[in-house]
Amino acid sequence: MITTPSTAPDILTPSTAPDILSPEFAADPYPAYRTMRADFPLIHHHTTGGYIVSRYEDVARAFKDPVFTSHNYDWQSEPVHGRTILQMDGREHSVRRALVAPAFRGKDLREKFLPVIERNSRELIDAFRDAPEADLVGQYATRFPINVIVDMLGLDRADHGRFHVWYTSMIDFLGNLSQDPEIAAAGLRARDELAAYMIPIIQDRRAHPGDDLLSVLCTAEIDGTRMSDEDIRAFVSLLLAAGGETTDKAIAGLFRNLLTHPGQLAAVREDRTLIAAAFAETLRFTPPVHMIFRQPCEDVEMSGGTIPAGATVTCLIGAANRDESRYADPDTFNIFREDLTTGSAFSAAADHLAFALGRHFCVGALLAKTEVEVGVNHLLDAFPTMAFADGEAPAETGVFTRGPGSLRVRLARRA
Repeated sequence: MITTPSTAPDILTPSTAPDILSPEFAADPYPAYRTMRADFPLIHHHTTGGYIVSRYEDVARAFKDPVFTSHNYDWQSEPVHGRTILQMDGREHSVRRALVAPAFRGKDLREKFLPVIERNSRELIDAFRDAPEADLVGQYATRFPINVIVDMLGLDRADHGRFHVWYTSMIDFLGNLSQDPEIAAAGLRARDELAAYMIPIIQDRRAHPGDDLLSVLCTAEIDGTRMSDEDIRAFVSLLLAAGGETTDKAIAGLFRNLLTHPGQLAAVREDRTLIAAAFAETLRFTPPVHMIFRQPCEDVEMSGGTIPAGATVTCLIGAANRDESRYADPDTFNIFREDLTTGSAFSAAADHLAFALGRHFCVGALLAKTEVEVGVNHLLDAFPTMAFADGEAPAETGVFTRGPGSLRVRLARRA
C-alpha cells in the first residue's frame, strides 16, 4: 500500500482540496485537476499517506529527474507481475531494455509483427462487419492488443480468451487504489495461472526457438547477460498489462473524441496521415493512464512545498496534460494544435506525458502507434459512416486508467 515516512514535513492540505478517492473525482476528474493545478499543486493525501503533483513542470520533472526513482513498483506491481524492467536502474535497466526494445521498433516491428497486427484487426472487424451497430470497446479495442501480443509471442491463438481474463484481472489489481480484497485476490490468481501457463512454454522455446517474440526473448544476449525464465515471465505479464491497456483505451478514446468532433473525424477520413496527430492529441486530452507513481530518494522541492525522501508521489498525467501553462485551450480536443508535436509524440522527446518521459519512457510506444494506425485505418475503411448509437458520447470510467467502458456506434458498411 502507499506509505510515506513518519518524519515527513507536515503539509497541511485543506479539506477543500479534491480527493482522488472520492466518487466525484471518479465521475469527472478534470474539474478537480484544474483546482489542483491552480490552488493545490502539492497535496499530502492523508488516506494513503502519499503526495500528489498535478502541474506539467512537476510531473515532467518526476519522470526525468534521477532523484525520483521507480522503487514504488516494488509494492505496486511486483506482487502481480514479478520484478520487471520498471523497477530497475543503471546498467541492469539499460541491459534489460536493450534486450527487449529491438522487437518493438524498426525492422522487426515492420516485417515480423505488422502482418500479425493487421490480421488480428481484420478478424475482429469481420465479426461485426455486417452488423448495424457494434461496441467498439467490447468487440474490438479490449481484444485487439491482447490478441496481437499473444500472437507476437507465438502462443496458441485458442487461448486469446484466457489471456483477456488474465489481462483484465491484472489491470484491476494495479488500479485497486481502495485496496478491495476481492480485486487483489483475482489479480494474484491471474499471476499464478499465467506463470503455470508460461514457464513450461518458455523452457520449451529455449530448447526449440522459432521466429516469434518469445523466442527472441529466450535467446537474446548482451554482454553475456540473458533473461531468466522468471525475467521473461514477468516481462510477458507486464507486456499484457501495459501494452494492452494503453492501446485499448487509446483506440476507444480516439474514436470517442473524433465522433464528438465530426469535422475532425471527416478530416482524418480524408487524410489518414492525421491519424498520428489524432492519437497524439488523444494521449494528451484523454490519456489512457491518468496517474503514475514515483518515489524520491531524497527530500525534493516541488511547487507547493517539500516531498520527503521515500514518499510515494502520485504524478497526475491527466492533470499535467491539460496544464494551461503548457497548452493553449487545454480542455479542447484539437488534432491541429500547434503546441503538440506529432513527430516526437511517440518518443522520449514527446510533449505530452502519457508514455512518461526519460529512462522509463514506454518501450512499446511505437507498437501502440502501429496498432492504433492499423486499427483506425481498418475501421474507417470498413465503415464509411459511424455515429454514437445513443446520440451522445459515453462517459469515461476509471481513476488509475480511464476511458469509455463501452462505445456503441451505429455503422454503415462500405458497399
